[in-house]
Amino acid sequence: MPQTTETLPNGLSLLQDDRFFKLGQDSVLLSAFAKIRRRAKVLDLGCGTGALALLCWREDLTVTGLEIQQDALDLFRRSIERNRLENVTALHGDLRHMRTLLPHGSMDYVICNPPYFGRTTGAAAPSAEKRTARQDICCTVEEVAVAASFVLHTGGKAAFVFRPERLWVLLEALSRVRLVPKRLRFVHQNALAVPSAVLVECRKGGSAEGLSVEPPLLVESEEYLKIYGKTGSSD
Repeated sequence: MPQTTETLPNGLSLLQDDRFFKLGQDSVLLSAFAKIRRRAKVLDLGCGTGALALLCWREDLTVTGLEIQQDALDLFRRSIERNRLENVTALHGDLRHMRTLLPHGSMDYVICNPPYFGRTTGAAAPSAEKRTARQDICCTVEEVAVAASFVLHTGGKAAFVFRPERLWVLLEALSRVRLVPKRLRFVHQNALAVPSAVLVECRKGGSAEGLSVEPPLLVESEEYLKIYGKTGSSD
């Protein structure tokens, strides 16, 4: 299968091939939205070829990517080697069996671009690998929430990107496992368009009060270009 190399906004290299979803807007925007504290232990749930994990990479972090598809994980491992990253681990496993994979409360921050659609909803993906990423064939949103909650300590945080029309599905799943939404931001093409994605950051435990709904992120904006590193701004 032909492979390509994508240079990420942070300068790291990402190996890709056509069997799997390639670097997309959602992962880039989620990485910019996530507020990960210094020296945090970070888990990318369902990391695929590692795009989101690599986008969030910093020298002070300890990053683990968990993925069920071995071929995708092999690409991720090759990207880790190419970038000579000593603080990133590619872990093979099924997030539904999280209790056998990682210790309870061992993570400070979870990042996840979960399957957008149910088994019978959404446009059909062209390959089995892409169906696994797009539809909840291997795991449901509820199972993603359970896995995230298990590895987070109390006070730990998680960030997700999801479809606005299924936002309640995500929020309901999070609430069942004590993951309380604290930040919410919708992504729009422009100020007149309906949202195409929603970014959610939650905290494990604590009060349900204090949700911050941030101004919309517009694709047709300077902020969007800055996220992609396409402006000359240095701040």
